[in-house]
Amino acid sequence: MIGTLHRIGDGGATGGTMTASGQQPSALAAPEWARRPANLAIAITTELVGRIVRGEHPSGTSLPPEPALCQSFSVSRTVIREAVKVLQEKGLVHVRQGAGTMVTPPSMWNMLDELVLGAVVAEDDTLGVLDDLVVTRRLLESDMALVAARVADQETVEGLRALVDLMDQVVGDPIAYRRHDRAFHDLIMRASGNRIARGVVRALESQVYHTARYTGRTDRRLCAASNQGHRRICERIAAHDPAGASEAMFTHITEAWLVRRSDAGEPGRLDR
Repeated sequence: MIGTLHRIGDGGATGGTMTASGQQPSALAAPEWARRPANLAIAITTELVGRIVRGEHPSGTSLPPEPALCQSFSVSRTVIREAVKVLQEKGLVHVRQGAGTMVTPPSMWNMLDELVLGAVVAEDDTLGVLDDLVVTRRLLESDMALVAARVADQETVEGLRALVDLMDQVVGDPIAYRRHDRAFHDLIMRASGNRIARGVVRALESQVYHTARYTGRTDRRLCAASNQGHRRICERIAAHDPAGASEAMFTHITEAWLVRRSDAGEPGRLDR
């Protein structure tokens, strides 16, 4: 996630044009580092990702020129070029000969990238990005539950039942409950054999799993209700009922998110 940087010494001072209020323009504002990062290119990339997502460098505009960025970050052109190259790989900028480094529209950003997704989620007050994440997860996990119900062996079924029983025992411990919850879903994904879909779900969730806006409240009552959904999924997989397992997973993910969403913001609908 994007965080605040703290300057060391006086090496972060910037030159450039001052605004009418006497403040530095945000485009050239110096970051503040408590201590100089070990990898300057990564630190600068992280800072620039945050600035782009926050709209400090809007789509269709150019980043400040290399000399200004070098002065702002107190680094060499080599470091700035490395950072810009990474931004380009993430889809946030496009380098055009003679036009500079242009910021691209959000539709071109790589939303599976951890820095990009983390920054977008942090800045999204509407929860729309999390809605999209849940819709994507629901689609993929419902299909993987369908396949798992077809192919699951006895060891997988016993593993799912054991996890459901464990979650019943730890509904009063949200940290332990979430750990077993993730293991339950991951066992189903692994049983499906779809490594690509599992990789997408894990990449998406890794950026939001520990954020309050995604997890919502985790009191005993809500954990107990959530585990009823897990038990229904487990029963359908044990019965080798692909359609039933898919529907149970779809319902579980939808209902669980709507409860969490109502805690994080206004109630919403996932009718896609």
